[in-house]
Order: sequence, then C-alpha cells, then structure tokens
Amino acid sequence: MTAPATDRPAILTVMNLPPFYLAPLKQNFTVYERLHQTDPEAFARVAPTIRGVTGGGESQVPRALMERLPALELVSIMGVGYDKVDVAAAIERKVPVTHTPGVLDDEVADLAIALMLSVARRVPQADRYVRDGLWASQGNMPFARKMSGARLGIVGLGRIGKAIAHRAAAFGMSIAYTGRTERKELPYPFYPSAKALAAAVDFLVLITPGGEGTRKMINREVLEALGPRGYLINVARGTVVDEQALIQALQNGVIAGAGLDVFENEPQVPQALRDLHNVVLTPHMASATHETRQAMADLALANLVEHFAGRPLKTPVPECQA
Repeated sequence: MTAPATDRPAILTVMNLPPFYLAPLKQNFTVYERLHQTDPEAFARVAPTIRGVTGGGESQVPRALMERLPALELVSIMGVGYDKVDVAAAIERKVPVTHTPGVLDDEVADLAIALMLSVARRVPQADRYVRDGLWASQGNMPFARKMSGARLGIVGLGRIGKAIAHRAAAFGMSIAYTGRTERKELPYPFYPSAKALAAAVDFLVLITPGGEGTRKMINREVLEALGPRGYLINVARGTVVDEQALIQALQNGVIAGAGLDVFENEPQVPQALRDLHNVVLTPHMASATHETRQAMADLALANLVEHFAGRPLKTPVPECQA
C-alpha cells in the first residue's frame, strides 16, 4: 500500500520528468515539480521539508540550490552523467549522489557505431540524394569512406567505451584508447593523451565524462593530429570539444567529418555546424529508446526508495562510494 502523502518524503524535481518516471515517483513521494523555478515563494515555504532532489543528466543541481534545502538527504540522477551536479558540495553535506550507469551502455555504444557508419558512408546525405531526385538526374553519388578495418581510438574506456570496442571488433577495426590511467588488463594499446591517440587513428570516439577536468580536451591541436582523413565522434558531453575549433576544422578540411550527439549549449546548435555537409547531427539521443529510458527511470526511482527505506544505494556515483 502506498503511504499517505503526509508521511512521504518530499522530493524536488529539477527537470520535466517523463510520465513513466514521474507517475511512480508520485506514488511513493510528495513531489514538487520544478517549484524552485515555477513558484519561488511556494518553494521558499516547502524548501525546509525537501529531502530528495531528482532530475536527468543535464539537470543543474548547484551548491546554491542545495544550500536552500537544509533537510536534503539524496540527489538521484536519471542519467549516467552527473557533471552538472555540484558533487563536492553534496559530499561536504554528506548528501550522496546517485546515477544510472550500466543500463544505457548498449544504447550509447550502438549510436556511436551508427554515427561512425553514417558519417563515413554519408547515409543521411545519401537518403537526401534519393529523396531530392538527384540519383536519377545526376547519377551515382561520389564514393564514401570504408569503416571496416579502420583504426579506432576511444577517449575514455569505461563500460560504454568497452561496449563500443566490442562492437567495433566485429567490423575488423583495430582499437586503441586513452584515459586518465592505463588499464593493464585490457588488450588494447594505450596512448598517453588524446592528441597522441588522434594521430594514430582514423576514427576518434569520445566517451569520457564531462566536467572541468575534460573541458575542451579536444582542441585545435588534437583535431590537427586526427588529420584530413579522420573523423570525430562525440557521444560524451559537448563540453569535451572546443566547438569553435571543431567548426573551423570541418570547414577547412582539417578533419574529414564528425558525428555529434552532444553539443556545447544544448539544445542550441550553431548554424555553422548545421550548414556543413560533412557532419551527422543527432539531438542527444544516445540513450533515447523506450526500453533504456524506462530502465534508467526504474533505477533512479530505486535509489530513492532504497535510501528512504534505510537500505544501501544501488548506484552511488564513484565520488560517493565508500
């Protein structure tokens, strides 16, 4: 039986939650939907009672918001990324932060491969070529680029990175990687920097966490190292790439092309990127399938339920693990 509303912990949402997450959330908790944004006066009245915050991977949970929630006990993020949560502030207050790793690995890896194929084989452009009648009027399209057997570099070889590597192996690609530390147990060559890796591969896939530590890691020098036959694929965070340097590299033939699922100022995508014909753009949709988003919602809810039942959290972020 669901507990009476007056007995339920109060939860603040910091984004518009999908119905398949919001409905069970309301069944278990007293939910204030973005009240800090929609009704500041009402928020000020209830803020002392709020014990949990939840949102998605792009949700802002800054120190200033936490400071207005004296009873805060948990931040539950429905997403693998949590770089917009002030984790340091949460740790100072002994407030754990949870996220939803694991359940979206396959989807993100699938989209990384799809972007690689799409940009190399120019699939969106080919679709438009047929739809616009150009095949009949102008003949066959110019040749595209083969992906099978090419050299793949992965920036960030965590769970998703390894899933991408597993898929790429089926295409006969050679695989190398870079990251914060070398992982001796992995069979792939390690490079000490993104620049060194870029110089050695044909496709450079980004799946490293966002945040200040990786901001604009992929800069002009890395793109120049990737070279005029190289492709950049970003399924990580838009902040990992110097977007203006990338635009210039694409415009000037410094690299061959790019497949981008994430951008610096989402959902705003620079017109210069949208005008280019050597890029494939998707709207931050790597985990956006019914099955995976439901699994993410279930895990985000489970973390809240477990915490308020006094049981161990299922998936605390690494910084909050004992």
